[in-house]
Amino acid sequence: MALADMERMIGTWGEQLRWSSRLDARAAAAPEQILICGMGGSGITGDFAVPLCSVPAYVHKGYGLPSWAGQARPMVLAVSYSGNTEETLSAVTEARAGGLPIAVVSGGGRLQELAGSEDWPAVGVPTGLQPRAALGYLLGGALSLLGAWGVTSVGDAELAAAADLADSLLVEGGAARILAAELAGGLVGRMVGVYGSQGLVAPAAQRWKTQINENAKWPAWWSLFPEIDHNEIVSWTSLSQVTKNQVGLIVLRDRDEGARVAARIRLTAEVTEPNVNWVGEVWSQGEHPLERLVSLAVMGDLVSVELARLVGVDPVPVETLENLKQKLAEEPS
Repeated sequence: MALADMERMIGTWGEQLRWSSRLDARAAAAPEQILICGMGGSGITGDFAVPLCSVPAYVHKGYGLPSWAGQARPMVLAVSYSGNTEETLSAVTEARAGGLPIAVVSGGGRLQELAGSEDWPAVGVPTGLQPRAALGYLLGGALSLLGAWGVTSVGDAELAAAADLADSLLVEGGAARILAAELAGGLVGRMVGVYGSQGLVAPAAQRWKTQINENAKWPAWWSLFPEIDHNEIVSWTSLSQVTKNQVGLIVLRDRDEGARVAARIRLTAEVTEPNVNWVGEVWSQGEHPLERLVSLAVMGDLVSVELARLVGVDPVPVETLENLKQKLAEEPS
């Protein structure tokens, strides 16, 4: 596969969300709490869904379930594009043994088999993509279930609006493409820090970090205001001769970040600029929170693929991850 393959995959954002808007998920009584379990490109679904939920919702990325789940008895929503993710299956196994309610979003595998045999609410998503390029399907499937349970404001109209926005951002030669190219150019040769703020922007910052990791095979991390201002900004002083040239920061912005956070971003850049390079910022677009999240996610995808092009790597294969999976498969259980 080559660069064009990942460009084609991320170009289906709008198509994926429109597919999701046509789903008819099984209705159920509204859960009091939701625990969304998943890993990697599937697990980010939970991070995106949490701010769109009207009941307390949490994300679990690991084996089994968190210690509080047995007593709180949340609805466990398991998300795995392959349907065979080891950690997610472990969480489902524990939830099943404890008699917790379970729902599934997957593209098949063992998870879909369990959903069928146990008659759990489930959404089967189209396959054939890299999991990290299927967020529109996975998030749309999760939101379809949440909507059927009455615990999200996202409906068909919101999914369709987000799809239209995604399409507009992906237009060849458009403003989003130009900005993505400028940002990626500023990141070449630099480790990447993605800064955001608590709330809606946080999952987008995490998504940018992981897309840059996998698509560009590039080191990146993410951090959030205001916590950054209580520790991380001090770190730019001791190795400024390195960080000024070899670290690039991008800030993700949203209209609801608040005046104090906006002031922190401006002043933090001012006091640290001598020691670290601030490459640029990206503002969310759209009205509904889903649109704003999708706009930031699409921009992150574009930047990660453009960075891959500039540094000469194929964004599709993740050989290190596959190598690790093979070694884990050979370990005694």
